[in-house]
Amino acid sequence: MQAFLKGTSISTKSLLAKDRGVAATAGSSGENKKAKPVPWVEKYRPKCVDEVAFQEEVVAVLKKSLEGADLPNLLFYGPPGTGKTSTILAAARELFGPELFRLRVLELNASDERGIQVVREKVKNFAQLTVSGSRSDGKPCPPFKIVILDEADSMTSAAQAALRRTMEKESKTTRFCLICNYVSRIIEPLTSRCSKFRFKPLSDKIQQQRLLDIAEKENVKISDEGIAYLVKVSEGDLRKAITFLQSATRLTGGKEITERVITDIAGDLIDEGHAATQLVSQLHDVVVENNLSDKQKSIITEKLAEVDKCLADGADEHLQLISLCATVMQQLSQNC
Repeated sequence: MQAFLKGTSISTKSLLAKDRGVAATAGSSGENKKAKPVPWVEKYRPKCVDEVAFQEEVVAVLKKSLEGADLPNLLFYGPPGTGKTSTILAAARELFGPELFRLRVLELNASDERGIQVVREKVKNFAQLTVSGSRSDGKPCPPFKIVILDEADSMTSAAQAALRRTMEKESKTTRFCLICNYVSRIIEPLTSRCSKFRFKPLSDKIQQQRLLDIAEKENVKISDEGIAYLVKVSEGDLRKAITFLQSATRLTGGKEITERVITDIAGDLIDEGHAATQLVSQLHDVVVENNLSDKQKSIITEKLAEVDKCLADGADEHLQLISLCATVMQQLSQNC
């Protein structure tokens, strides 16, 4: 019996030794793992308000608010990729510092549910939390939290109405920042409680400077024609431009990025998986520059506007493109 117990203890010790060896190996292999690649959009997101490009009015007002460690409720609206989310995140980092940032900021975006239940539970519970503590660097820390509601124009009217009540009750401890593309889809009681800032599309010069800066840091070769065409197809959307640049870099494998490469990535054929909104945008430019009559141009551009609105509301891309092509063919046949 004793021999059996001794054998058992020996085998147990050997198993423990093996487990430690496996754990040590796993730990060392984990340390040797390479860091996961980060999308360039996130890697080069502004870290402070001063780094936000081409939104001088918004930056000036926010800097004044940051100096007093106070902030009103905010409503940022404008085209996508103009720095709305980046601006409020940068402002929050400056207010709270890296240590308190995670505790003081609640961010809800399009991937989260936006119904009335979320406002009543998640947002309300976060807003009711009391805040305390100071920053380790000695800078003043404001006595409030920030709730960021990205793409707020996709919230239901009932959820927006519930949010209004929460904004009123928790005004002492919480500031809200609503971010949207279409301010007309935000109910008036909410807009009246916020300081509104419109973000304008970035100029070509600003985009070129930022893209060239990223290309230099990432050791990417891109021709002058390529950078100019990249700015053109992005249409003031810096996020889209940076994404195209990263995709082009992976496609070329270190070779120079040319205009043709950008065309392949930002093409406009739905069968190849490209967005219908891109086709609508590029077709608009073709129609305006074409030798059509004013009546034909007006009919086609009106249809383009209708299709663009339907696509923004979530309509089927294939059906919308068929309807658009039918209108264009009808108008072009009148020239025959």
